[in-house]
Amino acid sequence: MKRILFIIYVLLMGTNQMYGQQKNPQPLEYRDLVELFNDWRDFENPPPLNGAPDYTADRFKKDHTAFKDLQNRLAQITIDDWPIPYQVDWHVVRAEMNGYDFNYRVLRPWVRDPAYYQTVWMYQSDVPAHEGPTNHATLEFWTYAFPLSSADQTRLTNDLKVIPALLDQARGNLTGNARDLWVAGIENFKQQVVDLNKIAEKLKLSKDQDALSVSLENAMTATKDFIIWLEEQAPDKTGPSGIGKEDYTWYQQNVHLLPLTWEDEVRLLQRELDRAWTSLKLEEQNNIDLPPMSAANTPEEFAQLTEKGVQRFMNFLSDKEIMPIKPNMEPALREHMGQFVPADQRNFFAIGMHYDPLPLYSHFVHWFDLAQVRDEPHESPIRRGALLYNIFDSKNEGIATGVEEMFMHAGLYEDSPRSREIIWIMIAQRAARGLGSLYAHANEMTMAEAGQVHVKWTPRGWMKREPHLLQFEQHLYLRQPGYGTCYITGKYLIEKLVTEWAKQLEEQEKPFVMKDFFRAFNDAGNIPVELVRWQMTGNKLN
Repeated sequence: MKRILFIIYVLLMGTNQMYGQQKNPQPLEYRDLVELFNDWRDFENPPPLNGAPDYTADRFKKDHTAFKDLQNRLAQITIDDWPIPYQVDWHVVRAEMNGYDFNYRVLRPWVRDPAYYQTVWMYQSDVPAHEGPTNHATLEFWTYAFPLSSADQTRLTNDLKVIPALLDQARGNLTGNARDLWVAGIENFKQQVVDLNKIAEKLKLSKDQDALSVSLENAMTATKDFIIWLEEQAPDKTGPSGIGKEDYTWYQQNVHLLPLTWEDEVRLLQRELDRAWTSLKLEEQNNIDLPPMSAANTPEEFAQLTEKGVQRFMNFLSDKEIMPIKPNMEPALREHMGQFVPADQRNFFAIGMHYDPLPLYSHFVHWFDLAQVRDEPHESPIRRGALLYNIFDSKNEGIATGVEEMFMHAGLYEDSPRSREIIWIMIAQRAARGLGSLYAHANEMTMAEAGQVHVKWTPRGWMKREPHLLQFEQHLYLRQPGYGTCYITGKYLIEKLVTEWAKQLEEQEKPFVMKDFFRAFNDAGNIPVELVRWQMTGNKLN
């Protein structure tokens, strides 16, 4: 009877209505889920060992029984009669636990991936958490304001103190044989040396920092010594770095909740690559009588271009009623307008931005997402912060990539037709790099060979000019299975969601309003697209 009443309740609401938690009574058992979630997150954060998080084999072995107990507690919570948003939260917790299980059994970044022990991060990520596996003691330098307050001076000192202890522990933990991950990871620590030097330069502005200076010097020494150790061990690392097709599929389906296999993703990305190249050639043909685009080649030209770009973009979103406009959106965009880069130093993204910043500004809906996280914390405690293991990737990277094309079709470039060519180049690049990453995870290509797929199939040779970007992207995708493909797979799932949403409205003889779609989509939180689809349409998770 309880189940029948719930079904009637859902039907009365209308399946196209946003299932917000505030519109549904909270099940009594939901409190058990929130309590479990808090216990799970406490467990997932490792205990300290000599001042650093403990990633030793003994600790993982000791904690495995406690992890199984958490999984059993989750399985004992019956959710069939819960309103959909609360069921979604249960599946978020399930996905995170599956992510821990996968890392424990297969990925083991603390064993296979030296870059896992990188600590210093100079800039905020444009997604809810850092891309790729990251240790629990990161130094987020972008969070510090200068001159340092007394509290921040103590905090930075303590952040730096972790580095020697963590790298000392890493030498015992890193027993894996993944050659590409090992060799590429050395570059992360060379960058950490650069970043520590930048911190040292910044600290010259402050006084009375004896303890801080000692911590910084020790962190620098430990990082340099760790590079030497990694280089000494590198010749003995001869094994594959990919996780294989079977484990890749399990991970995508059970952690990131994508209804796709490795083979499905290959077909999808190859289709997107072919579609992007064909569309680019047709666009070029359509624009054959137009003058070529001219790039901004001075700082002054670039400043004018980007200022005009911000105004064009925000006016488009407002005038076309694409998204609800909030006060925090334009300031978030203005913080990331880009900087002038000389023509001979531009990487893939800088090349396009110096022609027209709007394609990249479309992708910067990322910063709208993060502004919403900051200013409008989600009502669900489970969705309020960043999900673990990059489970947010299909939504955050999928929508950032998806709107590049969506906004184009909605008329963003009516005053700049050749900008449409940039969109197709960007889609081709995302598909090419994702294809390369798939073959690398199948161990059918090395990381370098996957990078050549990335370079070869990016139109106009735009990926040939920046080996550092190529190295960064393919290394990230090898470290984090599915991240290289999530731009296209997430875009695909969002396009399917638009289809289902629009079809339901059509059946009810209601109009499709893009602004309403984006409101519902964003308010669902940074969760996998398949969970967003379930919440927005009522069509159950597969």
